[in-house]
Amino acid sequence: MTKPIYLDYSANTPVDPSVLARYCQLEQSFPGNPNAHHALGRAAAEELKSITGSIAALLQVRPEEIIYTSGASESNNTAIKGTVRAMRHYGKHIISSPLEHPSVSGCLTALQEQGYEIDLVDITREGIIDVGHLAELLRRDTVLVTVSAVDSELGAVQPVSEISELLKHYPNCRLHVDATQAVGKIPLDFAGADTVSLTAHKFYGPNGVGLLLKRQNLVLEPLIHGGASTTLYRSGTPTLALDGGLEAALWLAVERQEERTSRVRSLNQKLRDALSAYPKVRINSPESAVPHILNLSVQGVKGTAFQRSLDEEGVCVSVKSACSVEGQPSRAVFAVSRDRKNAIHSWRISLSHLTTEEELERFLEIFRRCYQALAK
Repeated sequence: MTKPIYLDYSANTPVDPSVLARYCQLEQSFPGNPNAHHALGRAAAEELKSITGSIAALLQVRPEEIIYTSGASESNNTAIKGTVRAMRHYGKHIISSPLEHPSVSGCLTALQEQGYEIDLVDITREGIIDVGHLAELLRRDTVLVTVSAVDSELGAVQPVSEISELLKHYPNCRLHVDATQAVGKIPLDFAGADTVSLTAHKFYGPNGVGLLLKRQNLVLEPLIHGGASTTLYRSGTPTLALDGGLEAALWLAVERQEERTSRVRSLNQKLRDALSAYPKVRINSPESAVPHILNLSVQGVKGTAFQRSLDEEGVCVSVKSACSVEGQPSRAVFAVSRDRKNAIHSWRISLSHLTTEEELERFLEIFRRCYQALAK
């Protein structure tokens, strides 16, 4: 049987062998609970302290600003709900964008049902947040702006530093940045952000572990109660091996970012050139997007239909993000194209430095057959 062609790296990445080895070493070497007050507990706690220090150095933050979570969805929910509840005496107005992951947009919907007012900032045709419109939306009772550093559907890179500069004039407003798709793709700079989320399985680390960075002087209302653990803001037994796996994967992502991205950029250009030759293909990702993500539409063919046709041929791609509701038009694609049909027809290819030239050649041949069968 021919091996499937995996082009869905923005949904999940395979764990790097060296990361897996680090996870196994920690799992076997440190049986004690880092919260326990005995020799093996203290040994585990010391190892966790070392891991946390290493992560802090890589992210250029303080160790005490790191909160371990189960992944980006928990990090986003903790940051957003924890921030607005802590700031509820200052207001109930939140600003976000149509580009956000369901763990953000779904969280905002839940808060809206509790009486919070949500505004979505306009997106330019290049997939970038309109900072001028954001300035118009900001109010004295705005307590949170939440944006992605790189969105998961188009790969557009957002002007986080420009947004943080704007918010300096609003001392009661916090900035949350979802950096899930940014790690290993762009240089990491979290200056100006109050909270930042990320997760290891997006950059060749283990599933089930993520981070929430929280500025030292910021107060959050915890999502999970039941004991201090490694922090007041998230209870639970520390997962030493998973945290170590995250640290190992993060080190590789930071150290090899330029090398990996250069390879992905050449693959992306090859795809753009080949797919643009089809008259009914529309490339939705802007030229300025990270090269790892290429969103496109085939006129007259629903994205779900094209995805299923590719799947039958052994090609793995996504329609919207993996956590989205099936059958609904992409909010991100609609925001840039202003075309509902185009948003329904859209789907996503996501690449990796592990993607081979042979895989792309096979994909393009399969795409040609699917296009001829569906785009009539």
